[in-house]
Amino acid sequence: MAAVDERRDKIVRLVNAEGSVSFAQIKAAFPEVSDMTLRTDLKVLDADRLIVRVHGGARSVETVVGTDGLIDSRSTRNVDAKELIASKAASLVRNDTTLFLDSGSTTTVLARSLPDQRNIVFTNSVTCAVELARLEHTRAILIGGNLNRYSLSLYGGRSVEDVRRLNFDQLFLGVTSFQSSSGFMCGSDEDAALKRACIERADQTIVLMDSSKVGRRSTFQICDLDAVDIVVSDGELPHEFLRACDNADVKVL
Repeated sequence: MAAVDERRDKIVRLVNAEGSVSFAQIKAAFPEVSDMTLRTDLKVLDADRLIVRVHGGARSVETVVGTDGLIDSRSTRNVDAKELIASKAASLVRNDTTLFLDSGSTTTVLARSLPDQRNIVFTNSVTCAVELARLEHTRAILIGGNLNRYSLSLYGGRSVEDVRRLNFDQLFLGVTSFQSSSGFMCGSDEDAALKRACIERADQTIVLMDSSKVGRRSTFQICDLDAVDIVVSDGELPHEFLRACDNADVKVL
């Protein structure tokens, strides 16, 4: 590996480990490298979408996206599991109801799987909205907010305000991880705040989560297990998680 590639790889690992770093921290880690060279490194890594360059430093992609990676790379992982989860979730949707589809690769597959029937579907996901555009009888509504160019979703204070003026029959929620001590989690505080607002306005909360997310670690808590009604997964959930769901009266599909 060339010296420049090795240095940039170390920068990415530093940013991912800390979540957010200042330029001073990066400079301290590479005291022999000029400021100009390090700023060029950050610019290149941002262009390659390996980190997110911000004023005064850099943030990890997960921290900015708030889920489990870039939307285009996520869509190619665990494809069979996502299709199975989306099929199960679509079977829960009833005619003449109001839904909220969270952002994420699995909810995007769900949007693609929904039947063309009379539903109102709110979403903060641009990719979900594109899939919903094929439906003639379903009314699709994007909530407002700031555009996250990594996850192609809308977030921020305006998104939370929009959600708090609405009610949903069903919420289909994406998560980054689950730990017994922390509940469901994601990598962004703003994303977690929006998810919590959606839970508050939903009659039924349905988490879409493949088994690989159980036991993983993330940063910001969304909710405890007892705040959800149904977990839709790939049939490979560990026994400990299934027991916890049973104790919390959470249905697992």
